[in-house]
Amino acid sequence: MSNLRQTIEALAQKARQAARVLSLSTAAKRTEAIQLIARAIRKNAADILAANEVDLKHAQATGLSPAMLDRLRLDQGRLEAVALATETVATQADPLGEALESWTRPNGLKITKLRIPIGLIAIVYESRPNVTVDAAVLCLRSGNACILRGGHEALRTNQALANAIHEGLQTAGLPTEIVTLVPVADREAVMILGSLRGIVDLIIPRGGPGLIEAVTATAQVPVIKHDAGICHIYVHAAAELPMAEVILLNAKCQKPGVCNAAETLLVDASIAANFLPQLDTALRSRQTSIRACPLAQPYMPSSHAASPADWATEHLSLILNVRIVPGLNEALSHIAQYSSGHSDAIVTNDTIVAQRFLSEVDSACVYHNASTRFTDGGEFGFGAEVGISTGRLHARGPMGARELTTWKFTIQGNGQARA
Repeated sequence: MSNLRQTIEALAQKARQAARVLSLSTAAKRTEAIQLIARAIRKNAADILAANEVDLKHAQATGLSPAMLDRLRLDQGRLEAVALATETVATQADPLGEALESWTRPNGLKITKLRIPIGLIAIVYESRPNVTVDAAVLCLRSGNACILRGGHEALRTNQALANAIHEGLQTAGLPTEIVTLVPVADREAVMILGSLRGIVDLIIPRGGPGLIEAVTATAQVPVIKHDAGICHIYVHAAAELPMAEVILLNAKCQKPGVCNAAETLLVDASIAANFLPQLDTALRSRQTSIRACPLAQPYMPSSHAASPADWATEHLSLILNVRIVPGLNEALSHIAQYSSGHSDAIVTNDTIVAQRFLSEVDSACVYHNASTRFTDGGEFGFGAEVGISTGRLHARGPMGARELTTWKFTIQGNGQARA
């Protein structure tokens, strides 16, 4: 057994033992711990921001992309947002012990389905140091221990955040191993975490295609993946064009380096001449590059020809694909072929068309007359999220505390024996 495997397995074993302690704690104790973590983040803000500054300098020197640098960057405002999100999680109803269903059988057995923790959750992610805190407090709220492996570019920031989290846990009288940070960024650590059957109950990868593929291809424990966001905005013939422009500009330009940003605009042919020239001007003023289909290019003088690969690409930058479609059927067909199952939206005042879009688009989040940028745990009222699940099993969309639970059945009888 390699030294790294021994180290990670030992950390995971201690985290699993801590998970048992946490599962037996009260909701009040978990709430107190989350509140104390928020306080510790504010108290240690100078150390956290100093660590982040060092990480940023190293990342810039190694040529990290602008989108990834933005994900890595913390400032006083962003760190305060992390603390506020933590406090929001503390105010949420505790999910544990909730009776999901209860019924009595003809033989008198009373069966109750109760919400319980999953156990020990491994979460692997890249760049975003806020995930360290979001994952920790959501796992804490849901009674799970977590073992976290962040990216090499945020190693110092993550350690500083983990120190603050441990301070909060310690003050609350809970084991610090409830939140365990893997102290190395070696990719082998990810493979090891995914192999720890009987210790790790679930692994959640959150990052680029390479990380997702590495986990899903090798893991021996259940995986909930948080995959790419190839998101679409479809402007239907019955759309209010000013509304459509606002929604598209928000979905593409407000924060282009995130998974809920739009990558492709689909426009009905009947309104293209009225909509696309003005949109071309608005996008150009926002330094957005347009990759258009042959039908759209004449209406968008600043555009370049879209390649077949563009429709299947998560650009994560100020690049927008544009395609003109004859109508709803072709829009649905394009989305079915290219969407990553994350978030897709229609802009229309035709309620029948909107309902068909909402019913037929098979994505985790489907919007009518709203930006895809709302696909976010905070915007959904979860306080935070461990990521956005694009799979079909257990959870879909933003994953908050309730999505980090499972259930068990309790059966009460009075002497029944099966015939």
